[in-house]
Amino acid sequence: MNSRGPLLVVAMRHILMAVAKRLTHLDEKGAARMVDVADKPATAREAIAECTVRMSAETIEAVRAGTAKGDALQVARVAAIMAAKRTPDLIPLCHPLPITSVTVDFELVEVGVRIETRVRVTGQTGVEMEALTAAAVAGLTLIDMVKGVEKGVYLENVRLLVKSGGRSGTWTR
Repeated sequence: MNSRGPLLVVAMRHILMAVAKRLTHLDEKGAARMVDVADKPATAREAIAECTVRMSAETIEAVRAGTAKGDALQVARVAAIMAAKRTPDLIPLCHPLPITSVTVDFELVEVGVRIETRVRVTGQTGVEMEALTAAAVAGLTLIDMVKGVEKGVYLENVRLLVKSGGRSGTWTR
């Protein structure tokens, strides 16, 4: 019999316990839970996220000129704002938040359209998921707006750039 078996089991338990301590949406038994933020102070919080919609130069020009469906960037901007406000309806354990601001910026770049979202709140928990959701939905909306021009358009690099506020302070990619 292998004498390392029991040691491996103990090591795995320690690893799982360490992971469970970091994964705040799991209770001590590993069940999903909404984090209790009742005792946290309300602070000003902000998150910035980005993504890129990859497309051909011809499709970038179509976006610049306006597609057959209209101003694709303005439709994507409204979709991003709506998505930020609806994040708790999409991500099961997110808290509903009194979002105070959502901004969406577009940059036409060589490979497509770069989208940056910024979400602000004064609250007990951050708005990282709201900023990420806004960026992703803006990108998906832009894809929907241009898919008649180019079928192979795609979304990449949905990621958080900055988060600030709360106990952990500022984090920057």
